[in-house]
Amino acid sequence: MNRIIVYIILLFLVAAIKGLSAQESKKTTRVELIRATDFRFDKTIAPDARRLIGDVKFKQEDATMRSDSAWQFTLDNRFNAYGNVFIHVNDSIEIYGDKLYYNGNTQMAELHGNVKLIDNQMTLTTEHLFYNMKSNTANYINGGKIVDAENTLTSLWGFYYADEKNFFFKDSVKLVNPDYVMDSDTLRYNTLTEITYFFGPTTIVSDENTIFCKNGWYDTRNDIARFSKDAWFTNGEQFLSGDSLFYDRNRGYGKATSNVMLKDSVQNTFVTGQLAEHFEKEFLSEVTREALLTVVAQNDSLFMHADTLRSINDEENDIRLLQAWNKAKFFRSDLQGMADSIVYNFSDSTIYLYHNPVIWSENHQLKAERIEVKTIDDNRIESIHLFDAAFIISQEDTEAFNQIKGRRIVGYFDGNELRRIDVFGNGEALYYARDENEDLIGINKSLSTDITILLEENQISSIILYTNSDSNLFPPDQIPEEERFLQHFKWITDKRPAKKEDIFVWE
Repeated sequence: MNRIIVYIILLFLVAAIKGLSAQESKKTTRVELIRATDFRFDKTIAPDARRLIGDVKFKQEDATMRSDSAWQFTLDNRFNAYGNVFIHVNDSIEIYGDKLYYNGNTQMAELHGNVKLIDNQMTLTTEHLFYNMKSNTANYINGGKIVDAENTLTSLWGFYYADEKNFFFKDSVKLVNPDYVMDSDTLRYNTLTEITYFFGPTTIVSDENTIFCKNGWYDTRNDIARFSKDAWFTNGEQFLSGDSLFYDRNRGYGKATSNVMLKDSVQNTFVTGQLAEHFEKEFLSEVTREALLTVVAQNDSLFMHADTLRSINDEENDIRLLQAWNKAKFFRSDLQGMADSIVYNFSDSTIYLYHNPVIWSENHQLKAERIEVKTIDDNRIESIHLFDAAFIISQEDTEAFNQIKGRRIVGYFDGNELRRIDVFGNGEALYYARDENEDLIGINKSLSTDITILLEENQISSIILYTNSDSNLFPPDQIPEEERFLQHFKWITDKRPAKKEDIFVWE
């Protein structure tokens, strides 16, 4: 508020300096009476008072002023005019009103009642207007309305600089355009460029979206804008905020920088970062620089980081995707994972992991060339599909690992707990067999084209071999250390995020 008051004072100073400069450059001219149908003197009003009636016309320099009647005070070089007041300032400005007080020394006109100022770009209407002929500036303080080719603007205070075609508005400012409505505390508007500058809380509402900021500018002719200070944008389902927002309505392009947050109320997700771009026509939003996704769930939220997070929401073609590109890593208390690229398809509730993906669930590590995670009801896991070089490892103790590998593996979950594993093609299994007292009885090595493994409480309870099978149970001391690991075994739990902050660590 202090900055706004200072700004207003500066505007007045500029107007005053212009007036002083004009005074210094030339002497004050006299107001000249051009005509009146009837006139008479009335010394009871003032020694030099003249009552003028009928088709009254005054002139000072290039300006002419007309009215139905007037009182002229020649000694003071001023007059008061009444009825059908008209001022012709120059070729581009005309002013109308019911009453006029005019001082020829200061060349200040004060108009009352049904005041209308018209120039080449707009029409200003108000009930009380001050117009300075020297500086070509106008102001009102009790409410006014500006109308141009496409916009209607109302405010409590208004200041007009005719030479620069600049308006300054304060208090209850509203700009109505065919495509949107803007409400602001303070703004500046140029009728030539049709650019609006905001200096206080401002809201822009259209059929497509709503924008808010406390500082910025809007090019109303080209529909381009930049917003800052608590700026945000929403289309009802998506909400975007940042320290600075840029928006091009015609291109359907928006950009947010610094402390960015993108919220999707339909998908119940939040994305934060330092740079976001929105491509309206492509139904695409993208966040980079410290990008973080939060998928809110009733039981447990999921957090994901990647170099780039991208959201595609094309309801027309039923395409709803969330993509994480380059060094993607996620954390949920019961599920963690990483991959070069991750895609979540909201249409079928499936997560796709590409290029060296790894998933950890409880004490299990799942790895393959490509992984698909199918979820149900509040993001609970239904099944995990591992394609090509599929490998599942679970740790028995520090040096002992249960291992399953094959060309393709499907793991089925119940209550987010792994209960069944189906291996398809080149199946191999190595697991530590224990009795009902959890005592180790041997190490089982099995080979089969296809294998089904059942688990209870994260422990293998039974194993079913199908075609071309071979299974042997060896005493632990009969299997050398190097043969206790299937080919391509790789335990990478050191990369597993233990908390949500770890998803930003990539080594």
